[in-house]
Amino acid sequence: MRRFVISKWYVFALIAAPTTLILLTMSGVLGPILRDGQSLWRIPYLLVANTPTGGDMGAHVLLPKVLLESTLASGRILGWSMDWYAGFPVLYFYFPLPALTTVALDLILPYGIAFKLVTIVGLVALPTTSYFFVRYLGFTRFIATIAGVAGSLFVFMESYSIFGANIKSTLAGEFSFGWSFALSILYIGMVVRTYRKRRKIDIWAGIVLGLTALSHIITTIVAVVAVLPLVLAPLALLFVDRTRARESGAGALGVMSTWVIGFGISAFWSLALGVNVLTGMTSDMGWAPVKTIVGNYQNPGSPIPGELVPVLVIGLIAMVWTALRRDHVGIAIWLTLFPLGGYFLIAYFELTVLYNARLLPYWYFGLFVFAGIAIALLASTIGRQFANRHQATLVAGTVAVVLMVGAAGLSMHDLPGWVKWNYEGYEGKQVWPEYENLMQTMDELPDGRVMWEANSEMNKYGTPMALMLIPYWSEGHPSMEGVFFESSLTTPFHFLNASEVSRSPSNPVRGLNYRGMDFDRGSKHLAVYDVDYYVSFTEDARLAAEQYGLEVLALAEPWTVFALPDADRIDVASMEPVVWAGEEGFVEAALEWYDDVDNLDAWLVEDGPADWRRVTSVEERLVDQRPYSGGGIVTITTFEDHEVSFTTTAVGRPHLIKVSYFPNWTVEGAGAVYRVAPSLMLVVPTQSDVTLQFTNRWVENLGMTLTAVTVLGLGGYGIVSYGRRKKANA
Repeated sequence: MRRFVISKWYVFALIAAPTTLILLTMSGVLGPILRDGQSLWRIPYLLVANTPTGGDMGAHVLLPKVLLESTLASGRILGWSMDWYAGFPVLYFYFPLPALTTVALDLILPYGIAFKLVTIVGLVALPTTSYFFVRYLGFTRFIATIAGVAGSLFVFMESYSIFGANIKSTLAGEFSFGWSFALSILYIGMVVRTYRKRRKIDIWAGIVLGLTALSHIITTIVAVVAVLPLVLAPLALLFVDRTRARESGAGALGVMSTWVIGFGISAFWSLALGVNVLTGMTSDMGWAPVKTIVGNYQNPGSPIPGELVPVLVIGLIAMVWTALRRDHVGIAIWLTLFPLGGYFLIAYFELTVLYNARLLPYWYFGLFVFAGIAIALLASTIGRQFANRHQATLVAGTVAVVLMVGAAGLSMHDLPGWVKWNYEGYEGKQVWPEYENLMQTMDELPDGRVMWEANSEMNKYGTPMALMLIPYWSEGHPSMEGVFFESSLTTPFHFLNASEVSRSPSNPVRGLNYRGMDFDRGSKHLAVYDVDYYVSFTEDARLAAEQYGLEVLALAEPWTVFALPDADRIDVASMEPVVWAGEEGFVEAALEWYDDVDNLDAWLVEDGPADWRRVTSVEERLVDQRPYSGGGIVTITTFEDHEVSFTTTAVGRPHLIKVSYFPNWTVEGAGAVYRVAPSLMLVVPTQSDVTLQFTNRWVENLGMTLTAVTVLGLGGYGIVSYGRRKKANA
């Protein structure tokens, strides 16, 4: 019997169908057609050089600019920026590959276009990576094509908007997750192929894993766990068939080789990430796990939203069907089910560090893929009923793809509007003149940190986070709030401040003692961070600020810009600090210290010289205080992203540096850099001239060395392999 072989062009044409639909949707040209029949011939939003907005995306715009103008300009990838949270580590806890790609594209394209194109890469790549995933499982091109198309169509799900990998999540700012999701799917397929062919090393799969890690860490964890059974299989086979165990052992070595290569490629970033997470250099947001099972209007995000039910039924049937056929779908079934199990386990144990709903996209994807496999097998069965079964099968497959892609396109409701909202940019909003006026007003003021009133009604400017971009539009005016919540130790203290100067704050960090709007407390707290300006949005906040006595500097309707009471960027201690030696963590102690606004001059440090008092309760710091006599004059000579320098007349006295603490800060002219409540740095000068610099530690140097060795090793291996092949063919 002649084998059924289909052309690569057939595969290309069908995979191009969902890819084109995704492109048309994300470009913004499809929405007007579906909505009111407007012409396709309009400039796609993707090609308009404006500033994209919408959800977190409207704040992510700052990161590539920081990379381009500060971090990369300083000869580093991981670095520091003063633009948010009184300083935050750049890319230590966020994912470098999409941001670096934006910077690269910005060399040839306007910044806004480069940024928007990067946001859609994961979505556009998914149909292709889905195809290769199924193909590498061992299915024919025909089945892989139909299933690949089906798998990619889950991006059109509209029942969730933050879990990751679909269009809504991408527009909400989770485009790095989309990159990594597509890469992880490809990696898992490549590893299955490596295992089946008993390869002891797979360079390309390792490279893909490295790129997956550089795009998102959660998807990387899922990818590694997904292929773990292939590593453990030889151990299980030892009790059944030692010969098969030895054979599968070679494939297991190939899988583990990808782990080594992937880690080596990403080590310049991932090693520092791991060390800093394990040493407590992130802020725990206390994410509330999602516990819904069946979605409804009030709780749309769930493992079984209404729109998934038909796919769920077909997908589960296909799982059983393919398993009974003895197809090699074990890894695909495992990839589909274990994230669902993880979703419930994280919720059961109330783990707040990992948001359990991030695992659900793999559950959705797996069901869509299995549904596609079922459709492909059905199309093959139908084709066999005709005399020219090959041609009939191709026609059946084409019809199936047209119906699936057409159904996805016609089922869209919210997506075109979301695309328009994001990609028409800040400049496309009706209230853009108001927003622009505020930025111009801020630009005319002297440099200084800015605290602004949080309010969801600011979404009309593009996103409630619109004012996070103050430093984007106005150099020298850092915003106290930024989008990378977990990246800065200042985050929980900032949101306490925000609750004290906002009518309707978001209060996103769970478990904090939010006090409500109180400008007496708020002003004292903001002085700790040397915040110069407060921007009100609501009438209630404006009146409260005026009644408290803040000076109005400018009006930019609907905002009012106030001057906050004078504070210093560097304070000299009036009494000796005390060192925390209690049983609870330093963050908990610092939060308790911060709540006592009348004693913020009694400093609490995480560590310090041996002669400083140790306390085991926050109240104890007020007992037997050791005041210093006299004052001191501090003159700041440099205050930049990677360097702070000053001269002081108070040598030997502790100095509070109002920059967020991070262990990479080193000091000359003082003994050490200490972490001090709430989240800042403290030094004790040993001379009048003091310089703090943000430098690489052992972990960055080791990570960069491992990446360099890996790249050089892969290059050498490639040269040797090429030489051997050339010699063999001679």
